[in-house]
Amino acid sequence: MLPLRVITLGCSKNSVDTEHLLFQVKPSYEILPEDDPRDAHTVIVNTCGFIGDAKEESINVILEQAQLKADGRIRRLLVMGCLSQRYPSELRKLIPEVDGWFGARDLAPVVRALGCEPDKASAYMRTSATKRLPYAFLKISEGCDRRCSYCAIPLIRGRHRSVPMATLVKEAEQLAAEGVRELVVIAQDSTWYGLDLYKRRALAELLHKLSEVPGIEWIRIHYSYPDSFPEDVLDEMASNPKICRYLDIPLQHVADPVLSAMHRSVDGARTRALVRKMREKVPGVVLRTTMMVGHPGEGRKEFNELLRFLGEARFERLGAFAYSEEEGTWGAQNLRDSVTRRTKLGRLQRLMQHQREISLAFNQSRVGSTVRVLVDDAVDGTLVCRSEYESPEVDGEILVKLPPKADASAYIGKFIDVKITAAYEYDLEAVPCGKIIEAI
Repeated sequence: MLPLRVITLGCSKNSVDTEHLLFQVKPSYEILPEDDPRDAHTVIVNTCGFIGDAKEESINVILEQAQLKADGRIRRLLVMGCLSQRYPSELRKLIPEVDGWFGARDLAPVVRALGCEPDKASAYMRTSATKRLPYAFLKISEGCDRRCSYCAIPLIRGRHRSVPMATLVKEAEQLAAEGVRELVVIAQDSTWYGLDLYKRRALAELLHKLSEVPGIEWIRIHYSYPDSFPEDVLDEMASNPKICRYLDIPLQHVADPVLSAMHRSVDGARTRALVRKMREKVPGVVLRTTMMVGHPGEGRKEFNELLRFLGEARFERLGAFAYSEEEGTWGAQNLRDSVTRRTKLGRLQRLMQHQREISLAFNQSRVGSTVRVLVDDAVDGTLVCRSEYESPEVDGEILVKLPPKADASAYIGKFIDVKITAAYEYDLEAVPCGKIIEAI
């Protein structure tokens, strides 16, 4: 079989797309991991085109692969995903060495370009190029009907389209059979799930059905929108032990002038009320959010309000980025990018320093507690783990040192109880509990 390599850039949604693609073509190709040094007959670059840094990275990777093609290391070079969806004609002129350009909304043309026929009946099936990890991302919908002024996702991915529940349950069953124990539910806006198919917000119902899949022990929710947040999701989280008490809800800002300029359909008062409600309805919930600094309309007053809000809300997890004007968006066409780059970077640094102190305080409060963790990996006799309060790939880890003679690899994919002994800004250290030590 011909060797095929797919290089996936950007977010976890792209990773899911890659795995769906690989399943469709695996009967005809030998699938090589991204870091496999062998030459490939065909290389596909699955690109990201969300913000400036991501676009630059995607173009650099395409150029690198084009050079490998010129050197005779690969025969065919195909490009898919968000960047080629957004700039198809410009990229064809810029990099003519690419043999085929494909968008982000339909995998079928890529499958056909690889000489295979798409199989709709198995569209939910996935193949990983490497050993399956104990967790997997589950994309429950595509596209977005929101119209945030700064965001290009609706331009790239199109309107919101939910995946039917029955299809998602089948996908979860396949992943569980391959050893997945945690599902990370993702979408451009997970709270919008079901409105197109079922004429109602159906995320809570979906979570319950997924929790009934044998082998799945944890389900985590990412990328929720604050406006009209479905409270039945909080009820499900509070009552269902398989739903992690963890929620990723990108808020972006809290100052009314900035939220208005962002077209976020929610103001600061409602944002604060929602955070309070989440903590009241789900005691102990860990909240992850994303904030943007330097958006048009953010002056010193608005930024200081944002810092005060972080001190009030005490988000256990937080990421942040500086505003970058994205062509084609409402903001790029109607707002002036008035905050200087130097000011944006300074505000970003101040915000993240503030968050590091909050994160450290939260982690220190956990020292001495016993928690259940999922073992993701083992490195040099140390287990790399997470509790329900750490999401894979974006949060810190819990590192558990085992006795010298212990077979650390035997614990990968298993749940164990550990006692936290040390805390840092993002990571934690722990030791196995008594019954685990006896088993070793």
